[in-house]
Parts: sequence; C-alpha cells; structure tokens
Amino acid sequence: MAGDVGADVQMLELKSVIGFNGSVHAGLKVHPDRENIVYPLGNVVIIEHIQTHKQSFLTGHTNDVSCLAISKSGRYIASGQITHMGFKADLIIWNYETKDIYCRLSLHKVKVQSLAFSPNEKYLLSLGGQDDGCVVIWDVKTMTSICGSPAALKSAGMTYCVAYSNLNDNIFVTGGDRTLRVWELDRANRKIRPTDCTMGQLKRVVRSIEVSEDDKFFYCGTTSGDVLQVSVDKQLFRHYGPAKNKYSLGITALALVKTGEILVGAGDGTVALIKGEKFQKVKSTKIQHAGEITSIALRGHGHQFFVGTSNAQTYRFNFAEFTFELINTCHYKPVRDIVFPFGCSDIFATCSENDIRIWKGTKEALRITVPNITCHAINFMQDGKYIISAWNDGKIRAFLPESGRLLYCIEDAHNKGVTAIASTSDCMRIVSGGGEGQVRVWKVSSTSQRMEEAMKEHKGSVSSIKVRKNNEECISASSDGTCIIWDLIRFVRIQVIFANTLFMCVLYHPDEMQVITSGTDRKIGYWESINAAQIREVEGSQSGSVNGMDIASDGEYFATGGDDKLIKVWNYKEAEVTHVGIGHSGFINRLKICPNQKIIVSVSDDGAILFWNYPFKSSR
Repeated sequence: MAGDVGADVQMLELKSVIGFNGSVHAGLKVHPDRENIVYPLGNVVIIEHIQTHKQSFLTGHTNDVSCLAISKSGRYIASGQITHMGFKADLIIWNYETKDIYCRLSLHKVKVQSLAFSPNEKYLLSLGGQDDGCVVIWDVKTMTSICGSPAALKSAGMTYCVAYSNLNDNIFVTGGDRTLRVWELDRANRKIRPTDCTMGQLKRVVRSIEVSEDDKFFYCGTTSGDVLQVSVDKQLFRHYGPAKNKYSLGITALALVKTGEILVGAGDGTVALIKGEKFQKVKSTKIQHAGEITSIALRGHGHQFFVGTSNAQTYRFNFAEFTFELINTCHYKPVRDIVFPFGCSDIFATCSENDIRIWKGTKEALRITVPNITCHAINFMQDGKYIISAWNDGKIRAFLPESGRLLYCIEDAHNKGVTAIASTSDCMRIVSGGGEGQVRVWKVSSTSQRMEEAMKEHKGSVSSIKVRKNNEECISASSDGTCIIWDLIRFVRIQVIFANTLFMCVLYHPDEMQVITSGTDRKIGYWESINAAQIREVEGSQSGSVNGMDIASDGEYFATGGDDKLIKVWNYKEAEVTHVGIGHSGFINRLKICPNQKIIVSVSDDGAILFWNYPFKSSR
C-alpha cells in the first residue's frame, strides 16, 4: 500500500541538528579526548566537535534519551531512555570509536533515571525511574546483569542520581528524596549491599552526587540549596553549607575540580565556585533567562568548562576569569512553523512560544522575543523586507529581519488567535486565518494596515493558507474538514473540498493545477484546483496525523512529517515513499524543502530543528 515503508525505501541522511535537551540532568558531557561534547536531543545522542562543530549521531533509541554516562577512558558511552507506561526502557552502550551499538540492555520499567560506569569499565550501574526504583549492576564484557536491588527503603522517596567510586569497581553511591546510601558489590555472591548514611536531623532531597578523586568523600547538591559532604568509609555526614545565603531554587548540578574546589549550578541560573569546609563562594555569576543549570562538564583539568541549562542553551566558561559565552541555543518549547525567504536557502526562521528566531545555517542570527505569547505561524514577505507573524493573542505582528524591530502590529486581527498567515507576491496584501474560522484579507504597507474583507465559511480554526502566484486566489485548510479556494478579487468562495478529517496542511503543486492536503485521518489527498474533484488518496502515515508538507520547486517530489515522528519523501506522480528519515522524538509540526533543493529542515514538539540531505538533484 502507498505510504507503507517498504523494503526498497531508503533512509534519509541526517546532516546536522539544532537543539539540546536541557531537561536531562548531567546530560551535557565532555568526552575524555577533550575534543568533543556529548549531549542528548530527543531519541538521538549527539557527539559534536568543540572546534569544528562537526556532528555525529548515535541513533537507536525509540523515545527520548533520559540520561548519559561516559566511561573513564572514553571507550564507551551509555544512554538510557524513557518509554511508555507498562513497557521496559532500554539502555544502550555505544562503542565510541565506531559509533555503533555495543549492546542493548533492557530491565528497567518506563524510565532509566541515571547511569554510571565503574572506574575500570568492568561494570555499568543503572538506576530506574519512579515506576521502577531499582539499581542494577551490568557486566560490560558479558553484556548481562549481575544483580539488582530496590534503590531505597519504602519509607524514603524517589532516588534521583548515582555515582561510582573513582578507584574501586565495587563501591557506588545513590541519593534522592530522604535517601543517601553507599553500596558495595559482592560479585561472588551476586549481591549489592547498601549502608544508609547517618544524617542526624538533616532531611534533604539530593539531585546530584560527585565523588572525590581519592574516594574519601562524596558531595551532594540538594534542593534546599546547600552542599553536603559525606565520608565514603564511615557513611557519616560531615559538613554542609553554605549556612547562609543558600542557592535559590536548589543546587541542580555539581562538578569537582582537581584543586579541591567545587563548581555548583543552581535552579535560578547561578554558577558558582565554592571551597573550604564551609563551602564559601569564591566566584559567582548568574546567567539571565537560562532557566536552571542542569549540567556542568569540565574540559580537562578545569581551564574551561561547559554549562547546559533547562532552556536548551549551552555556555562555555573560562575558569580563571569566570566569564562565559553562549555557544549553542535552540527552542525549548514546541516549534510551530519554519519558513525560508523567497529564493534564499542560507537563512530561515522558526517560531515557538515567546519568540521568533532567525538562523544562518545552524547558528542563531536574531531572536525576537514577545513574552508569554505563542507564535503559530510566520512568513517572509517576498521582497524580504519584513517578517509577518501570527500570534495567539489575536494580533499580526511584522518585524524587520535585520534588527528584529517591530514595524507594525494589527490589533484584534482575529478574536480567537491568529492561526495561519500568508502574503501575496506583490507584498501588498496579507491573508490570515483565525481560531474562529474566518479568513481575512489585509491591505498593508509599513505605514498603514486595513482589512479589505473577512470571509466567513469555515466552522473550525484555519490551519494553513497558500496564495496562488497570480495573487488572485488562495486556498485555506481548516479543522472543520474543509479546504476552500477563495477568489481574492471578489472575496467569494470558488470551490470547496470536503473530507472526514481535520485538515492540517494544504499545498499547491508548482503548476497550480492540483492541490495536496493532509490531516488527522493520516491520508494525503490529491485534488483538482479547478473543480475540487479528488484525483487520488493515499495512506500518509501508519499512526497519527500528517501535520507538515512541502513540495519541491520542480514538483517531482514532496516531503511529509507528523505524529509518527518520521520524515517521508514521496514521488509526486507515483504517490510512493522513496526515503524515510528517523530522528525526531516529538511530533513533527512543519517541514520545508529549501529553495535550492539541497536540504529538508523539519521542526517538532521537542524543540528540535533537524537538517536532512535532500536525496534528489533538481531537474530544473
């Protein structure tokens, strides 16, 4: 059946990605070779060269990566994932040299919470999430589990993190909600034996643990905003601090420096260097608008370190001066739309909650922020002079693409939010769709904006609008199961397409004789644009709606993406899938084939932007 992924279907090549899952605690790592950083994005683990930014991808997980660990020599990378309720969550050990799967291990339910390698790489320690609550020791060489045990007493809460000894393959530590334990592995009897640490009256929730190089102490970052020092041998709590001025929103990341100092990251974006028995601040800085610090990764002996935040940003810190620079950034909320300027393939724009971002290649060139409002759709005017955007507060905003300055704002454009937007090629008019179902035409210039007409036939929100090249017609797709072709001269309906679906996307074929539609019924429909007669219908997805489509400028191929998280490239005439791309872990919302037909860019609910090599050469 058309739409099925058959044996002759080839894989799309993933070229590069923009994104970082900052919600994974300790998810940003520096590889021991000091040349690469390793981090998760969706169901992919990315290895990126620090200098050249060249990326490699470890693909094999079926859902979001939830934790990462790198062995001491760097030979192995381990990653765990989250899955659905009732299913087991895989953890994968990767061979770093070959970038292949060394082994896949499955025992934990729903989620793998934390991972750690033993110092000699003999064992891998894994901790299950809330629905599992067990620690398991795996033999790396034989790829089997040795033993496991519940991570905490039933009277305690959830265990969040694990850390291995630096010198002994048989000692490790776990910490969490009112639980802190030192464990010893008895390999001969296949048992792990815990000893609870004596904390006295102190009650803490531990979110991060680091063991000192000599294995005498381990240090814990807590949600109370202080650091605990605990003896490994005696399991006795020794110090905690600072006594005053605790870190706001808790300590969310820790790293030990060779000199004995400690780097801490806090929930309010503070990064600080502390030392001494009272954990006094030596240096401190606060990163604005970064969210919480979720990762601190030292490069070598600490001349430089990297910081990852929950708002999907990565910073490089100079250790001596304690200054930082932003090296990577991305959306951390669902990306709603993507658009290229007319005839330009080097620059594109994306929109999400709070902001519009303009990208030059994989680097952010400009960010336009409108706090607490979601941008549903964006479009470049064909002359490239400004960007128009549709917002859920019912306004249409136009911005200058070089400076991001607001050029004009159309107030109350639609009373249930603006959900779709398009412009005519002469840059004189904007066509907008709203949550109430109206399609409105606006006469615009930089100095004046007035509504020409409101066309009221849709009963549901408008999801997509496309304008014909002659600017005399447009087509709008709606969640009411109709697509309407409108006359933009007389402002009346010309034709209407009916289907038993919520339409998500509509496109004109480049010759404009046909249109193709997609929606929640998983079907891709071909229709005559003259009389709205259906030509054919094919299965576009095995599961979930088809949310985004784009057709190449030569009209020979088109690409789709949706809730099945797959990018599919189709032969237009045959209506058959030729290539499939696997990499997104969130629902794909929109995608675009760049004007020069060299790459496909797709955006999804997990905030990721993925670049795929377009598999065909243009015939034009």
